[in-house]
Amino acid sequence: MTGDTRRAPAQATSIFKGRAGTERRFGLLVGALAVAVVASTWLAVSIGAIPVALPQTWGIVADRLVPGLVPRTWTPVQEQIVWDFRLPRALLALLVGAGLAVVGAVLQALVRNPLADPFLLGISSGASFGAVLVLILGISTLGGLPLSAAAFAGSLLALGLVYALAQRSGRITPSRLVLAGVALAYLFQALYSFVLQQAQSGRAAQQVLFWLMGSLGGARWEMLPLPAVALAGGLAYLLLQHRRLNALSAGEETAVSLGVNVHRLRLTLFVLTSLLVGVLVATSGAIAFVGLIVPHAARLLVGADHRRVLPVTALLGAAFLQLVDIAARTVNAPQELALSIVTALFGVPFFLWLLRRRSVDRAVTVA
Repeated sequence: MTGDTRRAPAQATSIFKGRAGTERRFGLLVGALAVAVVASTWLAVSIGAIPVALPQTWGIVADRLVPGLVPRTWTPVQEQIVWDFRLPRALLALLVGAGLAVVGAVLQALVRNPLADPFLLGISSGASFGAVLVLILGISTLGGLPLSAAAFAGSLLALGLVYALAQRSGRITPSRLVLAGVALAYLFQALYSFVLQQAQSGRAAQQVLFWLMGSLGGARWEMLPLPAVALAGGLAYLLLQHRRLNALSAGEETAVSLGVNVHRLRLTLFVLTSLLVGVLVATSGAIAFVGLIVPHAARLLVGADHRRVLPVTALLGAAFLQLVDIAARTVNAPQELALSIVTALFGVPFFLWLLRRRSVDRAVTVA
């Protein structure tokens, strides 16, 4: 008894030290990723057809926020380029990258399939179809809200159809989920291709087609509030649900045994992810593979606990899409590449690597 009593405080101290060390490493990782996001944003604002020196970029932003804070060493043209065009685009890249990555992490937990992401499951194609109807048919946009609403409706329709088709005896079958998502993605692509083909203006159809492959070229300050609010609210809610997401990732039976209302949770999170995808697609078009690649990278860094996975995924997604956008603007300058072209160069090899893993083979085996 005496020996056990003496060992207990030492064991407790070791556990607390271990937890403290884990939290400290997590804090350092988040800090490092935040610095990477700031650095990538600074770089994105400085690089372009008309380069602006990094100190001048910082000076322009600082002067706009606090007039007179730094001496003016830049021209009015440089100020307009940085403040009116590049900074809104860089901030939109952060929001879209973080949002798509978080949605991918949530979908992978909801359906317990490492291949799940908004693009593969047809959600992005559904949102694109809704947005194309607004853009081509000329429906009044009222500050962009109906465009986002149409994209949300399309993404919700796609996800609802995928959810219904993937069920077998009341349970989601991973193989049916992937097959249903791929089939519906092709269906919605065919539908919006038909709408584009019927467009009276060929130039407008060409511009919309480029936007559908992912583009941040139209970013403006007035476009940022809606995705920023949607991402902040959605991420805050998801962090509150991290224990339920952890339970669902362990299996439906485990989640039910822990008191989780699986049907209600899935319904709520499906609507939430559809809303996020709709808002993001309305501003940037459909960007492939961000929601597939980034969540897996986050889990490699911090494990499977969604309390850590979600913020790390958001930061990684923000920095990743920022760097993708830089590459899209510079690799073939002055012509700009669609973002999905660049993400596919990373996403396709990663996707094939996932398919070769035994865990994925088991996940997509028909029960």
